[in-house]
Amino acid sequence: MPHLRASTLTRRTFLSSAAAGVAASVLPLHAVAAEIPLPRDYRLRPGPGTVRLVPAPWNETDAWTYSGTVPGPEIRVRQGDRLRIVVENGLAEETTVHWHGIRTPNAMDGVPHLTQKPIAAGDTFVYEFDAVDAGTFWYHPHQRSAEQVGRGLYGPLIVEEAEPIRVDRDVTWMLDDWRLTRTAAISDDFGGRHDMMHNGRVGNTVTINGRVPESFSVRKGERIRLRLINAANARIFALDFAGHEPAVVALDGQPVTPHAPDGGLVVLGPAMRVDLVLDLTGVAGGRASVVDRFYEGLEYRLVDLAYGSEPLRQRAPDWSLALPANPLAEPDAANAVRHEVAFNGGMMGQMVMQEMGGSMGGDDTSGGMMGNMAPMRGMMHGDGIWFVNGVAAEGHILEPMLTLERGKSYVLAMTNATAWHHPIHLHGHSFRVIARNGRPTRYREWQDTVLMAPREKVEIAFVADNPGDWMFHCHILEHQASGMMGVIRIA
Repeated sequence: MPHLRASTLTRRTFLSSAAAGVAASVLPLHAVAAEIPLPRDYRLRPGPGTVRLVPAPWNETDAWTYSGTVPGPEIRVRQGDRLRIVVENGLAEETTVHWHGIRTPNAMDGVPHLTQKPIAAGDTFVYEFDAVDAGTFWYHPHQRSAEQVGRGLYGPLIVEEAEPIRVDRDVTWMLDDWRLTRTAAISDDFGGRHDMMHNGRVGNTVTINGRVPESFSVRKGERIRLRLINAANARIFALDFAGHEPAVVALDGQPVTPHAPDGGLVVLGPAMRVDLVLDLTGVAGGRASVVDRFYEGLEYRLVDLAYGSEPLRQRAPDWSLALPANPLAEPDAANAVRHEVAFNGGMMGQMVMQEMGGSMGGDDTSGGMMGNMAPMRGMMHGDGIWFVNGVAAEGHILEPMLTLERGKSYVLAMTNATAWHHPIHLHGHSFRVIARNGRPTRYREWQDTVLMAPREKVEIAFVADNPGDWMFHCHILEHQASGMMGVIRIA
C-alpha cells in the first residue's frame, strides 16, 4: 500500500522495534495555541482512476481514487502531530472527507451541511487537526457515501504511539468488497431498495489493500502487528486464522486488554478496526488459509499465509502486548444520565418489534426500553426504511435527537429491534461498551463503532467533552442513506 508522508520525513522502514522513534507529546483534545506543533502537510485528490482489483486476464476497473490509488495513500504520523490535509476535489460532484475515529474539532469532521459546506467539483478544502490518540483510523467521504465509498474512496490513517509495542512488522490490511460485473466493472446498481431494506450492498469480490490477494509472505517465528480496517459498505468479516492464535490489542484504535478473539474469530463490522498481534507459528515452507466465516454457508478463503523456507526464529518472542492508553476522559457510568435509543425498520422490522414488545420511537430516560413510545414518523431517501427512535433522517439539516451537556457523563442504552446487524458509529468521541443484553462486558472496551446483532441490547458510556453537532448512525452505508442516522448535539 502506498504511504503518504510529509515531505520533511524520511520513508518509514518496514521493520519496527520498541525503541523506534522519539517520544511525542500527547495533546489534549482542545490544545491552546501555544501547544500546537507545526503541522505536517499532505494532499489528497479524489477523482476517477483505473485500478487492478482482480488479476489478469480480468480487466482493470474504473474506480474513484484518492491520488490515483485504492486504497488512498496511507497517512502515517506520530501521536501528538498536527495534520494539515489539502483536499482538491477532482470528481464531477461534491465530496467531503471524514476522519473516522479521530477526535477532531467539529468543523474538521467532514459531514456535509452539518460541519462544513461540501467541497464542490474543482474546489479545495483544508482539514487541520491534532492526532490526539494513537491507533488505527481511516478516511472516507460523507457525501453520498454509499456510492463514493463503494467506488473506492477510502484510505488508512495510522497514528503511531510514542513507544509502540515491539514487533517484527507493522502491517495494514484494508478489507473491502466490491460488486463487480463479468467485465470487472463496478456495478452501477447503487441505492437499490433490496440492499437498503436488507443487509446493505454486499459485493461478490473481496480485496485486501485494493487487490484480490493470493498469498501473504511470512516467516516462522515472526511477530506481526496486523491492523485490520473494514472499509466495506456492508460486509461483516469474521476471520479465522487457521490454527494461529492472534491476540486482540486494540479496537477502533483504542488499546484493550490483550485477549484471544471470542470463538477464535476476529469480527469486524463496517468501519471497525482491530489491531492484532499475530505470531507466525506454522511450519517453514508451509501455508495456512485465513478464512472468512461470518456468513454461514458462504465461507471463503481470504488469503493464504505463505511461510518462507528460512525461519526468522524457532518460537514466538516473549515481548509485551500492552499498548499505552490514550488520553480519554473516563465516564462515570454509575452517575451518568441515561438515554434510550431504539433502532428499527427494514425487512421484517414490524415482526421483530412485535416480538420485542411494542412500537418504537421517542427518547426515554426513565429506564424503560420500548414501551409508551411515539409512533414512527419521518421519511427520506429510500422512503424512510430505517428509524432511530421512530424517526427516519430526512434531508440535509437534521434537528438533534439528543442535546447533551458538555463535560457530563452519559449512557446510551441501545436496542436493535431489527432482523439485521448494525455497526453504530458516533462521531467525535470514543465510548466504552459497558454491557450487552444486560451483562457487563469483560473488557469495557473503548470503541467508536459498535456492532449490534439482531435483537441485541448494548449500553455505551462516554463523556460528552467535544462540543458540536455530531453524526450518530449505522455504518452500513445503505442503512444510513435510508434513514438510520441522527444528530447528537453537545453544548
